[in-house]
Amino acid sequence: QVQLRESGGGSVQAGGSLRLSCAASRDTSSNVCMGWFRQAPGKEREVVAGIYTGDSMTYYADNLRGRFTISLDNAKNTVYLQMNNLKPEDTAMYHCAAHAVCLPWVVPGAVADYWGFGTLVTISS
Repeated sequence: QVQLRESGGGSVQAGGSLRLSCAASRDTSSNVCMGWFRQAPGKEREVVAGIYTGDSMTYYADNLRGRFTISLDNAKNTVYLQMNNLKPEDTAMYHCAAHAVCLPWVVPGAVADYWGFGTLVTISS
């Protein structure tokens, strides 16, 4: 079992930046994949980014690569999502997730085992 706690959401204007944090309840240096999904109102959940803690291999949604950066601090058992040049369409609930491998971030329909409650990101135009 692992508990995930997100923080860092909020409301910013378009073009602004936010950094989300996801703190895990156990040692992240023991190989596991952690990352982010998001779900906007009325839309399906979608992949944002994932990172494998063993080798820091990263996975991104193609449409977010370049604006979003995922990173890892194993000493703090925390994964970060730096989001730059935010757009109104980035408005969503952002959920941290963890899974033994990174399949949920690369295979449509694969679901991570562990989830946080989410942090809300609202971007105004």
